Amino acid sequence: MGRKPTIDRGELARLVAQGMSVQELAGHFGVSESGVLQAKRAAGLAKPMMDHSRALPWKLARAHAQSGPATNLRNLSAAAQGRPPAAERLNTALRWAQRLVDAGLDVRYDAAEGFSEVPAAAGGSHVAVVLEEARRALGEGR
Repeated sequence: MGRKPTIDRGELARLVAQGMSVQELAGHFGVSESGVLQAKRAAGLAKPMMDHSRALPWKLARAHAQSGPATNLRNLSAAAQGRPPAAERLNTALRWAQRLVDAGLDVRYDAAEGFSEVPAAAGGSHVAVVLEEARRALGEGR
């Protein structure tokens, strides 16, 4: 049984800085793509994962994970965390959320039925909070 291939962190950092893809790095070092991703995380070269749990506080059924409301909330969350999605995705999410807020609506989630629009609670709207966090991070305070 042979020794496991090792990834030199200095060389990894240099190649990542040059823009080498994970696939290319795997071939270069003779390891799996998963091995490259683990090495990047260990070396502090991977972008930190975003946490969308504030924007999506529900345990989503697989069938609803890519629905419009889930996608829009995730895109607003990404913007709030300083990594906004492509402009057209961000604009769609901003327009969707603003439409709900202007109409006094919010979203609710049910694992069996998915998302639905409901009147916002007297204490405030989840969508309004997520929208405000995104606008603040984008420098668009309203």
